[in-house]
Amino acid sequence: MSVTSASPSHDRPHWLALDRLGVLITLILLSSFLLPFALFRANRILLGDGLPLLASMQPVAASVLLLALAFGVGAALLRLPALIKLAAGFGVLTILFIAMGLSAETLMPADNNYARVSPAAGFWVLVFGLALLVTDALTRLRLGPWTRIGILLGVCGAFWALLWSGLWNELSILKEYANRAPAFWNEARTHLLLAFGSVAIAAIVGIPLGILCYRVRPVRAALLNILNIVQTIPSIALFGLLIAPLAWVAANVPGAKASGISGIGVAPAVVALFAYSLLPIVSNTVVGLLGVSAPAVDAARGMGMTWLQRLVQVELPLAFPVILTGIRIVLVQNIGLTTIAALIGGGGFGVFVFQGIGQTAMDLVLLGAVPTVVLAFAAAVVLDAFVELTSRGGRRA
Repeated sequence: MSVTSASPSHDRPHWLALDRLGVLITLILLSSFLLPFALFRANRILLGDGLPLLASMQPVAASVLLLALAFGVGAALLRLPALIKLAAGFGVLTILFIAMGLSAETLMPADNNYARVSPAAGFWVLVFGLALLVTDALTRLRLGPWTRIGILLGVCGAFWALLWSGLWNELSILKEYANRAPAFWNEARTHLLLAFGSVAIAAIVGIPLGILCYRVRPVRAALLNILNIVQTIPSIALFGLLIAPLAWVAANVPGAKASGISGIGVAPAVVALFAYSLLPIVSNTVVGLLGVSAPAVDAARGMGMTWLQRLVQVELPLAFPVILTGIRIVLVQNIGLTTIAALIGGGGFGVFVFQGIGQTAMDLVLLGAVPTVVLAFAAAVVLDAFVELTSRGGRRA
């Protein structure tokens, strides 16, 4: 009779095993302690002095943050259930953002309107590591589309509550906002108008062009090649190339200038963003229509439907998730590209980015860059959810 001894690895609980991605996240979190947590500057344009975490806030706040980070490291490192990892990631992120506000209140001298306190590299590395932990947990949970949208709304609500509480008022980026609040919301409206307006126009034009390419093969090759060439032109170059022809149109075409067309400003920005948007929408429309199953088309033909009825009632509904994916790609792309439109007077968040670069004021750069990133991320999450919902509807049909 042979006696089999149990190996120590079999006696160890599953959750005590190391998570491979968690090891990477742990290294990222630990590396943040080699970098400054907060940056103190005598005024908004000086480089300033980086301060480590323990020197950036009161001992009690620093101790709470360190304990929270230790819990976050443990949640990342071990093979815990994804729901625990998600709760740990969000919880530690909340404490981290609160600690950053407390750090600014601690470091700001009394009655000093010139000094500035900003998050330093260590803070951003911690945010990146914890965001990676949250993203990994969300991927493992495979949450439904409405749940993902609900989490996004919850995160936006929590961040709004943080700003409303005034805890971040001493941070430099909020001071930049306080000095430019009316201009910020005006440029926000312009940014949304340029990004969403150009995508809407591209969808109105691009989907019919995609249908034309689907129906007429020779047109497909020629049009897609032209749109590919447009896509290869650098964005700054395309904005610049449109200045001269649009200025000529404004000067020589009656009523063009009165309708807002000019060499600089919103008009060339919309035209350039529209041109960049066409290829993904047209190509995804073609791919979606080509991907419609032949039995579905044959069944519609057998029912006596005309080609237009088949297109509207069968092919386009089944191809819609792929078309919406193209619109998602374009929207996220245009939210970022709209930033460059500020170089030709188009407005948007890019105004603050380029003003900050010119003044060497990095917090002014962040005032334009952070809303752009947040807006692009939110648009991607929402449209991803809609793509999944339409895909489910198509499969049921």
